Amino acid sequence: MPKPSHDESKDPLTVTPPKRWAAGVPAVVHALEYSLEQTSPVRAGTTLLTMNQVGGIDCPGCAWADPAPGHRHRNEYCENGAKHINDEATTRRVTADFFREHPVSDLAQRSDMWLNHQGRLTEPVVKWPGSDIYEPISWNDAIGLLAEELTSLDSPDEAVFYTSGRASNEAAFVLQLFARAFGTNNLPDCSNMCHESSGFALHETLGTGKGTVSLEDLHHADLIFLVGQNPASNHPRQLSALEQAKRNGARIIAVNPLPEAGLLRFKNPQKAGGIIGNGVRIADRFLHIRCGGDLALFQGLNRLLLEAEDDRPGGVLDHDFIRTHTSGFEDFSRHARTIGWDDIRSATGLTREEIEKVRDDVLRSERVIVCWAMGVTQHKHGVATIREIVNFLMLRGNLGRAGAGACPVRGHSNVQGDRTMGIWERMPDSFLDALQQEFGFDPPRAHGLDSVNAIRAMREGRIRFFLALAGNFVRAAPDSAVTEEAMRTCRLTAHISTKLNRSHTVCGRTALILPTLGRTERDFQAGGEQFVTVENSMSEVHVSRGRLKPASKLLLSEVAILCRLARRTLGAEPRIPWDAFEADYGAIRDRISRIVPGLHDFNRRVARPGGIRLPNPVNEGVYPTPAGKALFTCNDFDMPRVPEGHLLLQTLRSHDQWNTIPYTPNDRYRGIHGSRRVVLLNRADVTGLGLTEGEHVDLVGVWTDGTERRAENFQVVTYPTTRGCAAAYYPETNVLVPLDSVADTSNQPTSKGVVVRLEPAGRRTAPAPQ
Repeated sequence: MPKPSHDESKDPLTVTPPKRWAAGVPAVVHALEYSLEQTSPVRAGTTLLTMNQVGGIDCPGCAWADPAPGHRHRNEYCENGAKHINDEATTRRVTADFFREHPVSDLAQRSDMWLNHQGRLTEPVVKWPGSDIYEPISWNDAIGLLAEELTSLDSPDEAVFYTSGRASNEAAFVLQLFARAFGTNNLPDCSNMCHESSGFALHETLGTGKGTVSLEDLHHADLIFLVGQNPASNHPRQLSALEQAKRNGARIIAVNPLPEAGLLRFKNPQKAGGIIGNGVRIADRFLHIRCGGDLALFQGLNRLLLEAEDDRPGGVLDHDFIRTHTSGFEDFSRHARTIGWDDIRSATGLTREEIEKVRDDVLRSERVIVCWAMGVTQHKHGVATIREIVNFLMLRGNLGRAGAGACPVRGHSNVQGDRTMGIWERMPDSFLDALQQEFGFDPPRAHGLDSVNAIRAMREGRIRFFLALAGNFVRAAPDSAVTEEAMRTCRLTAHISTKLNRSHTVCGRTALILPTLGRTERDFQAGGEQFVTVENSMSEVHVSRGRLKPASKLLLSEVAILCRLARRTLGAEPRIPWDAFEADYGAIRDRISRIVPGLHDFNRRVARPGGIRLPNPVNEGVYPTPAGKALFTCNDFDMPRVPEGHLLLQTLRSHDQWNTIPYTPNDRYRGIHGSRRVVLLNRADVTGLGLTEGEHVDLVGVWTDGTERRAENFQVVTYPTTRGCAAAYYPETNVLVPLDSVADTSNQPTSKGVVVRLEPAGRRTAPAPQ
């Protein structure tokens, strides 16, 4: 068999001008084309017409909030949501015959897109030590193999239990309960790699790691900042909320190194104006900031607001809010005035006049919201940037009231719910105490491993067992070569999955793939048909109920797999009713209701249309910090430093991609067609570096310890990004992100701040990374 190419696309790269608007008729057409390629019209109709409806299937894609019941469109989904749900509902199947035809060594050469397109997994399979083939194994034997490995460990801390945002609340709760009853807090999750900086910064300053705004707040804000995010591709239904805000009179400021189509103009395909009209202009002001300059931008804004207060005492700052609800203002005020304008200009690439115009927008606005995503969090100074955003909001009292607040936009459907359910390596003692009281065992108190530290521990030989509940760990993680080498040191790796991905080809000595029901599928257990719950970015917990026949009779639900594993591993102690949990997920929710604040009477309340809005203490005027108030912080100026002849690379998604999986090799809004191995550069940088459009180059990542990492054979595409900044798609460029390049405090990989140089493809001037 000839060795397959990494990129399965047979079409050459073609480049068209970037789009100046998003959605419209093309979005509908592309969504339907992809859906019908994957599944039948009847199945596609079933998923789409029930998607994000009360009692229907919650989108397995992003975590954007749904409008209130009675205000939802009949087609309450976006292009990418339609693709994502029908990608899961596909009629393609991966069987034992497939694995016999495709050894692991063959699968390891295939692209992420090719692996995903093979279809749904249908039965549990195992790769034994020394074998190159996955072969069928019974569920009983698979669970027994996992339990035997766990009970043979010298310490529970030799096991790692990873969770993706695709997991339901019920599955996440069962997993963390099992891990802690087993004796470890090693519970890394995908949030470690996307919004960990948000959680740390908000916990420190406000006492809660979650955003403070609702969909209604967005609709009625006067001014909305969109910082380091691309709604059109990553959470497209946010554009509908922004459209509503604009119609209600809001101004919107986009802060991004790249012009993004959805931030320019939105043609809502659910409205006539989005089909035949020009749509709605989204960004009133677009700040083409330098990558990593957001901290300096908000430091500059805060200094300008303080100086405006000097000129108009009592007319700019909300002194009542500052006096009543905050601590540390005087120290912050002195520190903010020390940030120099030369530094601010250098970090942002913006003039003082541009930032002053933003200040004027702020002064005209009573209600301000700041939204941000991974363009902020995935920097070394990501935590400091979010703390500075909180300073900005507090200066004019834009917390704890309608139409104002902090809005971290989560990228995966239940990643926030995972954390609420206890998926965190450092859950507070209050949660662990509640587990102890409810189940009669003392959970471990020592902090466990997050994603980066789990990889480090594997590399050092301290981890023997790795179990992933959904996700694609090796492609989501940084430093791809290091991560894969570390995973292969495990004695056993196991993945609870719906479809093939790269992680299944990176095996421990023994490897298992455990196929599970998708969110689209009906789930029958001994107690009858079940539903699950999820939590969105705005702390709303609601029902998701599958509607399709399962892809295989051999599939088990996530909850069933975990309950059976817990029962086999732990036996009768502690006295946790795993059988009852598997039979009826309502029994799980009953226990959650006594452990998680805000979810009391869980089963009854979540059944109501719209579900449950979890309380946020900030909106009650309560700040559960040690000081009992919101904290102003003093954040040192910081910016990425790039040597001469180098660029600052940010990794990003294409439009036709969800998390680590591309659906096609295209990025329609950015005008990229037929290839993902491209690097987007400002035309001045192309000229200055002596490159030409379409030239093939290697991206060479330069790290502080002198080691270099290389991503090979990318084509140069000129693009209106900020000068000195480059962009390329992940996961192909994760190889360039050093494992030890992490955000201060949060330990989150710095995938938006990679220093690279470009070399002609195939011409190495330095040793390959070790």
